[in-house]
Amino acid sequence: MDYIQSPAFHDRRDAGRRLASELAHYYQGAVVLAVPRGGVPVAVEVARRLRVQLDIVVVRKIPIPSEPEAGYGAISEEGEMSLNEPLVASLKLSQGDIATQASEIQAEISRRSALFRSYLTPVALMGATAIVIDDGLASGFTMAAAVASVKKRGAAKLVVAVPVASSSAYWLIQSVADEIMSLVISSSFPFSVASFYEHWYDLTDDEVIHYLRQWSSTHSEVARPVPRDQP
Repeated sequence: MDYIQSPAFHDRRDAGRRLASELAHYYQGAVVLAVPRGGVPVAVEVARRLRVQLDIVVVRKIPIPSEPEAGYGAISEEGEMSLNEPLVASLKLSQGDIATQASEIQAEISRRSALFRSYLTPVALMGATAIVIDDGLASGFTMAAAVASVKKRGAAKLVVAVPVASSSAYWLIQSVADEIMSLVISSSFPFSVASFYEHWYDLTDDEVIHYLRQWSSTHSEVARPVPRDQP
């Protein structure tokens, strides 16, 4: 792992290729799960190079009302929330405020899940090694929600792999995943995932669908992972 401040990756596909090199030992009994939208092109490269199956885990951050680009937590498909409790307290948000936002975000999660899964069939995770991938970790709370979601699906081992993470996010995820791999860890403040890419922008639903359709059309023959013995 490198500690650098300058752009480290050309784009998400470059980041995925470099991440795959570090994950090469996970070639059997593994499933790669992308966090849409930004994690999809990264995860596609990893799954392609490892020759394993690809799936998604749909989670969304809960935005700060006065600063929607930032979040104070995240929610999963199952409705489980991961909250930055100190930040929630400082924002003076009531349980009612949080519940209202969570309901709106859950509707968007359901929409995205239905849309993306029309192009990508869910993969059984029971007994498999699940490698959860995003394009980077800022606060880490969105990934924490993804980890909780994947754990419910029965994976034998849960690995989080990202091109870049803030130091605080790295330690947060280390406490909830079996393993975390980040090619770059940064203690810079303010932290921005985008600053570690030469070419970075917010993907659209159509672009995610393009990646998923391309994957499904060219990797339909990838074998399902062989389940490990259950504990």
